[in-house]
Amino acid sequence: MPHTHAIPTPRPAVQGFFDPATNTVSYIVHDPATKAAAIIDPVLDFTPRDGRTSTVSADKILEAVKEQDLNLRYLLETHAHADHLSAAHYLREKSGAPVVIGAHIIDVQAIFAELFEADDVARDGSAFDRLVREGDVLPLGNIEIKVMHTPGHTPACVTYMMGDAAFVGDTVFMPDYGTARADFPGGDAATLYRSIRKILDLPATTRLFTGHDYPPASRNEPAWEANVAEHRRANLHVHDGIDEAAFVEMRQARDATLEAPLLILPSLQVNIRAGAMPPASPGGHVYLRLPLNAM
Repeated sequence: MPHTHAIPTPRPAVQGFFDPATNTVSYIVHDPATKAAAIIDPVLDFTPRDGRTSTVSADKILEAVKEQDLNLRYLLETHAHADHLSAAHYLREKSGAPVVIGAHIIDVQAIFAELFEADDVARDGSAFDRLVREGDVLPLGNIEIKVMHTPGHTPACVTYMMGDAAFVGDTVFMPDYGTARADFPGGDAATLYRSIRKILDLPATTRLFTGHDYPPASRNEPAWEANVAEHRRANLHVHDGIDEAAFVEMRQARDATLEAPLLILPSLQVNIRAGAMPPASPGGHVYLRLPLNAM
């Protein structure tokens, strides 16, 4: 009988960019063979003390794309972030690349467009260029971007799988830190557990890239990559042997002790607009709203 050889799993090149102000990790991922690339979860710099924005972090990522002569195909958002403003709109204007997010962003828009009385926001996801669902596939050179719906942290969370890499957003963090909170509007701890277990059913060598890192006292430097086997063996919150009931009890008790993220109100009113700012006032100023006692 003729010998058969397994087709090797594609291995995209991944470059992480850690933002110490928000503990966010943004990524450039590309197909080495064709140089087709995507940027994942880019950060728009924002200082809450004086309301100033800048594009230093986003420009650094864009410069890295240019230096490597990559063909930027997508701006991928894992979800509508509550801890940083997205630079997706800025990068779309600079590059022409489309902004992609999970189709359940409409659920998040429905909640927060009402909270901010954001009448300019169409609650159908049309601020974004492409809405993706479970099982959707986007081409990235010789690599496919496969979409997995992984709600729980928010209803709209998705994981982007590319070859041997998966970009999990805020579902799981590094094994020595655990998992994301599930107490935002539309979040649910049991749903989060099921999403994480779906991720941990991927092949053991799959590299999981997290959306944030909060280094514990035992680790000095930020990190953002660990494989499925490492999570199943050692993730503080969801290692093998932790069942759904135990996870939900832990997650709900832990979430009850957490303060709201510092930038949740500025972030969400920008991020439901795909990173665009609200319309300017008649006087030409742009304002972010601060609804009192509403969260």
